[in-house]
Amino acid sequence: MIDLTIRPTAEQLASLSLFERSSFALADFVNSNPLAKQTAQTFLRSVGTSWVYHCTRNLVHLLGLEQMRRLHPPQGLLLASNHRSLFDQYVIACWLFRTTRLLQRIYFPVRSEFFYERPLGVALSFIMSALAMYPPVFRDPNKREFNSYSVRRLIQILEQPGSVVGVHPEGTRNKGDDPYDLLRAQPGIGKLILDARPTVVPIFINGLGNDFLRQVRGNFDGTGAPIIIVFGEPLELAPFYTRGTRLRVQKDVADFVLAEIGRLGQKEHEHRRQWGEGPAGGPVYR
Repeated sequence: MIDLTIRPTAEQLASLSLFERSSFALADFVNSNPLAKQTAQTFLRSVGTSWVYHCTRNLVHLLGLEQMRRLHPPQGLLLASNHRSLFDQYVIACWLFRTTRLLQRIYFPVRSEFFYERPLGVALSFIMSALAMYPPVFRDPNKREFNSYSVRRLIQILEQPGSVVGVHPEGTRNKGDDPYDLLRAQPGIGKLILDARPTVVPIFINGLGNDFLRQVRGNFDGTGAPIIIVFGEPLELAPFYTRGTRLRVQKDVADFVLAEIGRLGQKEHEHRRQWGEGPAGGPVYR
């Protein structure tokens, strides 16, 4: 089989440190080699989903799951969610692994500061996601040229049926007090959508914390808040495709996606208000 995966240029790689180039090479191999990616997916589907299920099963409630089970995307699938916890996309993906057959190959573009620049970050990426935290996005202005490669690689991934990419339109974790007050949308997701034209599903998740041990303990001792995940319908984005791909259109697409996530947040808020601090004792599917 001929490997048609695009590669970063020598100049783009030269902007990275030796450790960053090495960690990227490892993640790139796992995510570009079909056998390695299949092995990683098998690990996630078995080991990964098993421990996440047992550590969240008493708190998780899935709304809109049936429409996810009915999905048959002709190309890649883009899962666009709000971002409150470090574990948002991981928990979403693991429950989709367990309840649907959508996730044939999954990728989480991630900021490089921890997962590509520190040995502990690479180790955690391997253990938690089988290196699916790929491709990296760099904040350092001297390394931003590499980001143009990452965008091109994501577009290529989303053009392939069976690929699933998880992103946060807000671009960074929302640390505000109000989980329903979303940050501003970043245009990067708009560019991905306009260039790759994937199926886009908005998702709102709320209830996860950032203290891992406290989160797990709350699942077993009954002190944890409900984790409610609301899946929306695939978005109708065709009207944007006739307007070109300039930055203004990218931003409009990003704002539209984020607004849909916000609407799901209001739905989640209503369910949480009705339930109060419960129900507990097992997952709810609706």
